[in-house]
Amino acid sequence: MGDTLAAAKSEGRSALIAYLPAGFPTVDGGIEAIKAVIDGGADVVEVGLPHSDPVLDGPVIQTADDIALRGGVKIADVMRTVREAHAATGKPILVMTYWNPIDRYGVERFTAELAEAGGAGCILPDLPVQESALWREHAEKHGLATVFVVAPSSKDQRLAQITAAGSGFVYAASLMGVTGTRTSVSNQAQDLVERTRATGTDLPVCVGLGVSNPAQAAEVARFADGVIVGSAFVKAMLDAPDEAAGVEAVRVLAGDLAKGVRGQA
Repeated sequence: MGDTLAAAKSEGRSALIAYLPAGFPTVDGGIEAIKAVIDGGADVVEVGLPHSDPVLDGPVIQTADDIALRGGVKIADVMRTVREAHAATGKPILVMTYWNPIDRYGVERFTAELAEAGGAGCILPDLPVQESALWREHAEKHGLATVFVVAPSSKDQRLAQITAAGSGFVYAASLMGVTGTRTSVSNQAQDLVERTRATGTDLPVCVGLGVSNPAQAAEVARFADGVIVGSAFVKAMLDAPDEAAGVEAVRVLAGDLAKGVRGQA
């Protein structure tokens, strides 16, 4: 994953990081959607592990998670999604998950299976860095990145703790609140990126929460190493009349956002 982000930087641009939940609208459809966003221009994909109480996520992703859970999605389906998406594209595929499912599944089992599937790592929005030693031990053993989330409320001392413990990149939440498309990108985002970099970290800093169109992607790309887009992709799938149309819609959106991060929007 580091190579992918470094390659984008060498091209003088931010990376485009897309988020889609596993099992949405079906397991097979979700895999096709991930392939489509990569085909459209995404550099990295976060595969969401659907959760019944996704505290960071707004109504759009909650709706998709509910569809996936009612469809019976299991962790095995998440691993299959990672495996098939990575095998088909060669791109870095991360899992974004809350801690409880990993804790119940078993840290060693989860990390071993994710590595075997070709996964690049995990984003763990609700795992406190001071409670992450067990996870990081197993993740490092299997060559998996541990991506922590920082927020505008994070104090400088905490930012330093997080950047010291994390790997892969730092996920900078651009605002206080839940995921969702917004009409403008928070002006707190650039300040948070600058404060995170001021810790002396070499990790790329990627910004998410609120980016939904090429103009916003271009705006964030001016100061962040990566632009993370989730709800806009999920909404495109939800709004589509059928699965095939949804897959095509996310391909087109990824292409538009890829132009944004390249300053071509």
